[in-house]
Amino acid sequence: MRHTYREQLEGILGDLVTMTQKVAVAVRVGTKALLEADLHRAELVISQDEEIDEMRTDLESRAFQLLARQSPVAGELRMLVASLRMVTELERMGDLAAHVAKIARLRYPECAVPDPMRGNFTRMAEVAEKMVVSAGRVLADRDVAAAQDVQDRDEEMDDLRRSQFRSLLSDDWTHGVEAAVDVALLGRYYERIADHADSMARRVVYIVTGEFPEDETWPEP
Repeated sequence: MRHTYREQLEGILGDLVTMTQKVAVAVRVGTKALLEADLHRAELVISQDEEIDEMRTDLESRAFQLLARQSPVAGELRMLVASLRMVTELERMGDLAAHVAKIARLRYPECAVPDPMRGNFTRMAEVAEKMVVSAGRVLADRDVAAAQDVQDRDEEMDDLRRSQFRSLLSDDWTHGVEAAVDVALLGRYYERIADHADSMARRVVYIVTGEFPEDETWPEP
């Protein structure tokens, strides 16, 4: 019986890693849809967001069943509680990737990102995707040291976001209000993806050590 219980716990974590991989793909494909004004890719990301939502529902149900039936304590309780929070983080990241795709769809056949901002968004998307992938690896390997890499990338994301604001507020901005709103929203979406990935990595530290990092701050929903 206990062996089966441990298998169920590991199954939840394994599916969380799979969910992380799906989110990373959604971020990558959504970015291609955005930067290449690709309607097909945009629709693909939007439609697959429902699959990520269904995974969240399934994982939450399984975690709650184990909480109710097994009365876990110590490390097992930490694992289940953190899993419930991480599945929410992943679902939100999927939603944010879908938001990127929806802006790409809204502006089609034009590109929502002005040419001078393409480099910034390309790098922002690369950082966001790498953070999601790294968070999944941290979870799969229970690697506390690797969580620091996710945090370092989050700092780069903040720098990229500040660069966006400087461009938007510059007298050189000639692309109009609509493009400025799109850039501000898109930048926020990528920044939030990074924040959720960082939060995931911190939760793995909690699972392994029983303590949150000292500078722990949780992203808003």
